[in-house]
Amino acid sequence: MNIQRWIARRESNWQRLDALLRQLERKGLKSLKSAEIRELASLYRSVAADLARARTQQVSNVLVHNLQSLTTRGYSQIYQGSRRQEWQAVWDFYLWGFPAIVRTTFSYTLTATALFFLGLIVGWWYAWQDPTFLSLIVPESLISQVRDKGELWMGSIVGVEPLASSGIMINNIKVSFGAVAGGITAGAFTTYIMVFNGLLIGAIATLVGQNNLAYPFGHLSFPTVL
Repeated sequence: MNIQRWIARRESNWQRLDALLRQLERKGLKSLKSAEIRELASLYRSVAADLARARTQQVSNVLVHNLQSLTTRGYSQIYQGSRRQEWQAVWDFYLWGFPAIVRTTFSYTLTATALFFLGLIVGWWYAWQDPTFLSLIVPESLISQVRDKGELWMGSIVGVEPLASSGIMINNIKVSFGAVAGGITAGAFTTYIMVFNGLLIGAIATLVGQNNLAYPFGHLSFPTVL
């Protein structure tokens, strides 16, 4: 490759990108027209390619340094603007989008919450009235640990934090995916998951309450509240 001829052919692009960047740095993005913004993006990609070529050819370090500086300035301006737009989009979503979604899906959220609390109340009531119901919902090993040993199954996770957090996360993801996938059953499986989780928590609440472990159970479940 003829280096001097290549430089002469490409130099006008470098100068044009430098001029656009100077204007952008002094006056901001609003000072550029839409056509100039598209030109800026095109020139940035072109100069980045020129920098890669310059590094592989016998080109002076001064030119490589200048191209590096030019592409760094271009990257900073282009992607800094993108980050500002991204943060603005996040802000707009939580300010306007999220409340709109809550209003749109409020009836579904209310129904899901009602199903969960229905299961919770039923589980608590029947487990309190009939001990055999408890064994249908709660694993026998857990019942034995609470009743016979007077201990909660939730011990310290010190030393096994990654393993414990991974197990909790995997379980939550499985339940979430199951609830979403339940939509293919016209919501029947999703309803089952919501009600069953309520039954399970209600039954466990009865179990720990009957064995005087309600406070430590609540303290381990909601440490910042209690």
